[in-house]
Amino acid sequence: MAYLDDDDGVPASLIFRRGYSYTYNDLILHPGLINFPADAVDLSTRLSRNIHLAVPCVASPMDTVSEAAMAVAMAALGAVAVVHCNTEAHIQAAIVRAAKARRLPFVSSVPIFSLASAPSLADFAGHDYALVTERGDSLSKLLGVAVAADATNPSAPLSDYMRPAPRSASSSFDFEQASAFLADENLDYAPLLSEEGEAIDLITTKDVERIRSYPKLGKPSLGADGKFIVAASIGTREDDKRRLEQLVQAGANAIVIDSSQGNSTYQIDMIKYAKKMFPQVDVIGGNVVTIAQAQNLIASGVDGLRVGMGSGSICTTQEVCAVGRGQATAVYKVASYANDQNVPVIADGGISFSGHIVKALALGASTVMMGSFLAGSHETPGAYEYKDGHRVKKYRGMGSLEAMTKGSDARYLGDTLKLKVAQGVVGTVADKGSVLRLIPYTMQAVKQGFQDLGASSLQSAHDLLRADALRMEVRTGAAQVEGGIHGLMSYEKKPF
Repeated sequence: MAYLDDDDGVPASLIFRRGYSYTYNDLILHPGLINFPADAVDLSTRLSRNIHLAVPCVASPMDTVSEAAMAVAMAALGAVAVVHCNTEAHIQAAIVRAAKARRLPFVSSVPIFSLASAPSLADFAGHDYALVTERGDSLSKLLGVAVAADATNPSAPLSDYMRPAPRSASSSFDFEQASAFLADENLDYAPLLSEEGEAIDLITTKDVERIRSYPKLGKPSLGADGKFIVAASIGTREDDKRRLEQLVQAGANAIVIDSSQGNSTYQIDMIKYAKKMFPQVDVIGGNVVTIAQAQNLIASGVDGLRVGMGSGSICTTQEVCAVGRGQATAVYKVASYANDQNVPVIADGGISFSGHIVKALALGASTVMMGSFLAGSHETPGAYEYKDGHRVKKYRGMGSLEAMTKGSDARYLGDTLKLKVAQGVVGTVADKGSVLRLIPYTMQAVKQGFQDLGASSLQSAHDLLRADALRMEVRTGAAQVEGGIHGLMSYEKKPF
């Protein structure tokens, strides 16, 4: 008997021609021929026209996800974070500068005191050490290091438990250089100073032990200046032009124009302005879900496209506004056009599992942007709290009323409206540990997925897609249930 062409699935070009809006869960990819080990899979990619990454992961510009700690951790892993703009422009620029000043994969946020201050143990905010400078800021001369364990008398002056500063390490040291410095100098801790003498942070042997417990760091994301690659977001209003200037001066390598619906004259004008004023900085537009939207932004000069509308776990845009698209369909459609224009696509939203990352990349995306997937990790802003016995952190949509009160309503073109309507919610997520552990294990799962597809690289997966050699099927609801955990009285799910 002769087999029909679609007996082993159909190509994406047929799946997405039928007028259905598919999510990642609606689809299942078919396996290919394995003739290489999973560790040989090359996931290197591009964030935008000119920015290359070793890992196809992007931390979302959300105020409960991406600030300095996330930026340095993601860059150290070969990925990138987009610093959110839901704060004053000078604060956002300071976050970018703080991340660019480091080559270590963490930010300790060590407190800084002056000798004239009278800190209590509460002022140490859980830190074992504090830096002491002349004026109590990072720009003044370093005088010493205060050790919380030495402050046995709460009323003792700071000078009683300040130790002379040991030899300082350079803030440009990467992890291996910094750990070797501590070992060679036989130090338990060392301040990190910039070339200008600014007190950037502090590294301890505990930090070294903690980082050593994670998977080995790979190739970091570095710009031409040898510093971490850091992206930052802006809006589309007139005052965002000044924000743009401050971010470029702070060293931002890419600018993401942050809008829930990017096909607007406001964004088109901002893209043209940014490319004219700062042609050396890649500009990423969005969000878009259709080819028509993509055409307008690409014609305006964008170097990358962010794809997704209403697919995030805390986003209610589709529910409130009835506008958007299933994320799998959106990624495939936009990428099919953008690829011919040499514009990389960022699949933004809908990522809950490593399998979703495999699908997004296989459908044409160059990177995936994650919010909830990274939320709750050590590197996200905010403090942990306990809820029903679980350690959690706050996670909120930028369309939530809470986030809008800080300025994110401009993202939804609602900053001039008298009545505010939420397009997102506020919630909590469980502690995920460090992204320095989460991302490497997740990428290993993605590599195994690519191996099963018979794709030894991101480029080869895209080649299979465009040659109609990558086959897939739509899953029924029963098939989706069958593909997950089922039939057990109880279980514990540990992905790694």
